Amino acid sequence: MREIILSEWIYRIVRVVYVVLFFYAGVNKILNPRAFATVIDAFGLVPDPLIMPIAVALPILEIVAAAGLLFDLRRSLGLVTGLLVFFMAVVSYGIWMGLDIDCGCFGPGDLEGEAYKGLRPAFYRNLILISGIVYLYGWRFIRAVKPVRLELLLNRIRYREE
Repeated sequence: MREIILSEWIYRIVRVVYVVLFFYAGVNKILNPRAFATVIDAFGLVPDPLIMPIAVALPILEIVAAAGLLFDLRRSLGLVTGLLVFFMAVVSYGIWMGLDIDCGCFGPGDLEGEAYKGLRPAFYRNLILISGIVYLYGWRFIRAVKPVRLELLLNRIRYREE
């Protein structure tokens, strides 16, 4: 069982799941930033002048995190972890305030938002996603594997071209 859990393929599959989720979420939001800005505004946490910049920057961060995780770049798992913790904090605030709104997790008008209409399912989903992050960090620690530094990846690409 230990061999299966510590398999490099399982590690890659879990990583790819996060890549797909974050890329899908980021692209959906960046395609319609005004609608995503409406979702952000519904939480009431951000001053009006910052809503649109955040509605553009946050999806870009999700896409960058997905790309970094795809290539297993250093700090990309940290970025994904930070984004998930941030999302959990915002959703927790919404639950605490009794808001009955779409979390905006996968962009405006996503199927998840249409189906559940609430923040609790998003919170529970984020808890499951955090468990996957713990697995990825644990796998790296147990296997003593370090992510690739961007400079090394670029050097490898240059070397192959020569």
